[in-house]
Amino acid sequence: QVQLVESGGGLVQAGGSLRLSCAASGRTFSSYAMGWFRQAPGKEREFVAGITSSGGSTNYADSVKGRFTVSRDNGKNTVYLQMNSLKPEDTAIYYCAARLSTLRFVITTEERYAYWGQGTQVTVSS
Repeated sequence: QVQLVESGGGLVQAGGSLRLSCAASGRTFSSYAMGWFRQAPGKEREFVAGITSSGGSTNYADSVKGRFTVSRDNGKNTVYLQMNSLKPEDTAIYYCAARLSTLRFVITTEERYAYWGQGTQVTVSS
């Protein structure tokens, strides 16, 4: 089992940047595929970005491509989401998720992730 703790959320003006971190417990982090999801008020949770266990493959929602970058440091048991050129529509609670998987493609459906963090609020003002 793995426990996830997100950090780095906050309030930022449109056009600004934030970096989210997700620290994972356990000694087998390098065997987990990781994903970032978000949920805006009144909307369903949606996939934002994901990275395979090795870090060799990433995938992004169309709405964030070119602005967000997902990365991981298996030595630090941490996955990151660098968010640049933020827009008001990026306002949401951001969650990281983990799934024991060594697949070489990114999992984009939330139902396939077994472990979730508590979420961190990102608010982008116009």
